[in-house]
Amino acid sequence: MSEGLAPYAADESLSRGRLYKEPGPTFRSEYQRDRDRIIHSTAFRRLMYKTQVFVNHEGDLYRTRLTHSLEVSQIGRSVAYALKLNEPLTEAVCLAHDLGHTPFGHAGQDTLNDCMRDHGGFEHNLQSLRVVDDLEAKYADFPGLNLMFETREGILKHCSKRNARELGELGRRFLERRQPGLEAQIANIADAIAYNNHDVDDGFRAGLLTLEQLRTQELFEQQYREVRGLYPDLEDRRLIYEIIRRMIGTVVSDLVEETRRKLRASGVRSIDDVRDADEPLVAMSEGIYAQHISLKRFLNEHLYTHEQKLEMTRRAQAIVRELFAAYRDDIGLMPPEFADRAAAGDEDGRARVIADYIAGMTDRFAIKAHEALSG
Repeated sequence: MSEGLAPYAADESLSRGRLYKEPGPTFRSEYQRDRDRIIHSTAFRRLMYKTQVFVNHEGDLYRTRLTHSLEVSQIGRSVAYALKLNEPLTEAVCLAHDLGHTPFGHAGQDTLNDCMRDHGGFEHNLQSLRVVDDLEAKYADFPGLNLMFETREGILKHCSKRNARELGELGRRFLERRQPGLEAQIANIADAIAYNNHDVDDGFRAGLLTLEQLRTQELFEQQYREVRGLYPDLEDRRLIYEIIRRMIGTVVSDLVEETRRKLRASGVRSIDDVRDADEPLVAMSEGIYAQHISLKRFLNEHLYTHEQKLEMTRRAQAIVRELFAAYRDDIGLMPPEFADRAAAGDEDGRARVIADYIAGMTDRFAIKAHEALSG
């Protein structure tokens, strides 16, 4: 076991390794190498211009998929460090978790899934794995990024049984109802913590959420009262930031303490014990989790389905749907590398290549490509 790590942390010396054998890194760990490959990937750079909540051109200060991924990574690293788990592995998974996301956020994903309904569907989580395993074209000796098994395991948060059967060893845990490693579990929850709290910031900045609305949420109200008590004259911009950072601190501290409790109670001594556990071991306490879920439902009702957001959602859906139809009717509208792959496949393979092309687009590229269809 690597020095300083808990016995149930992921240990690269016991890893199932890479799909294609390579010489080991000289000055980095294997998981640090994974992290670096992810950062240098084309898909990672594209996240700068992909929607988190607000489409990229709606404002320069709103979060994008890239800044969201960095915030997830910060939370994930902090939790992994506190629990003596493998920090570089956690960071790699956090940075890679959205590499397969479509333009226009969930509106784009849902629409592309609808377009692919008769061809195996589309799910951004599985697409992220597809990106790192196949679509990134960087290295002479192998396709994709050739990441370690545990990094790929963490990227694939959920998977249907049908898809799991096609993924071999990586998909086996979904068929056997086993758990991923603790680092992957951290990345999953860090994602939820980041978007829940930071979407509050973006929603308030956009004027779609008010303090009065937010104060109906227990997690927000507790921190609001504390900050107002300490700084009664604080202006809204700093008030919101103080509240949100304390909300994140509350949830993350609870997550660390509850996970420690569950690890002690479970008696796990290795990553195999973690995988054999009946349920995930990285978790919040019941009380904080209830507040977290309440905030998530609040955002769904008051932000994600706000009429101002729905207007952009409808436009995004039309763009993705019409792009898919146009490329299905004429694959020559795509760049040669995609058109050639599409021409070589059957109907399902052709549709999958079109989905790969659209999913890889940034918001603004998709808008320009759509405008080009109509001249």
